[in-house]
Amino acid sequence: MTKSDPFRYFKASREMIRLAVMMYVRFPLSLRNVEDLLHERGIDVSHEAVRFWWYRFGPMFASEIRKRRIEAMKSSRWRWHLDEMFVKINGERHYLWRAVDYEGEVLESYLTKTRDKKAALKFLKKAMRKHGCPEVIVTDLLRSYGAALKEIGASGRQETGRWLNNRAENSHLPFRRRERAMLRFRRMRSLQKFAAVHASIYNLFNWERSLHSRSNFKLNRAVALAKWRGLGTK
Repeated sequence: MTKSDPFRYFKASREMIRLAVMMYVRFPLSLRNVEDLLHERGIDVSHEAVRFWWYRFGPMFASEIRKRRIEAMKSSRWRWHLDEMFVKINGERHYLWRAVDYEGEVLESYLTKTRDKKAALKFLKKAMRKHGCPEVIVTDLLRSYGAALKEIGASGRQETGRWLNNRAENSHLPFRRRERAMLRFRRMRSLQKFAAVHASIYNLFNWERSLHSRSNFKLNRAVALAKWRGLGTK
């Protein structure tokens, strides 16, 4: 049985939709910024169309990226960096738990209203169910991590230190820039959905250009764009 075309019944081409979704999720742009940039390219679409496109196709693109990268992420089981960041939804504080491997790959994001042992345990179980159990887990001094790791029998793998978790702290910056551009979030569901989509797309285009020569960076960037343009094809 052949897979149905997800772009069927859309007047816009798949290339236009992929471009709009990439611009909105990858860069700190508002919906109207994307509308204006597309207009400069001769593409006349509404910002509401861009909103619908990312909401409809963003999770699909993110799922394809995760499936294609899962085999290449075996090294992510060596060391994880866990940290939680504060986010506000309608003025109420929530916590976005994030797991990052030693190369800066965002493995998992999970949103909760609390940051107690129960929330940490749910986050760890979700991450380990998808990616396996790492050899080393670097965390801050939050006691919820220790209690959760003790319950699942992985307390001996925990490491804490003053600067050991900088990898996780730095990984928050791209999401913070997107959060400011979107003027924060209004629902937990939309924040969780966008965080998952943003993480997958960020992983695809994150090549840490400071660690590579210009020629290697250009090659990696071309490979990432080729993979992106192949999303959603039969």
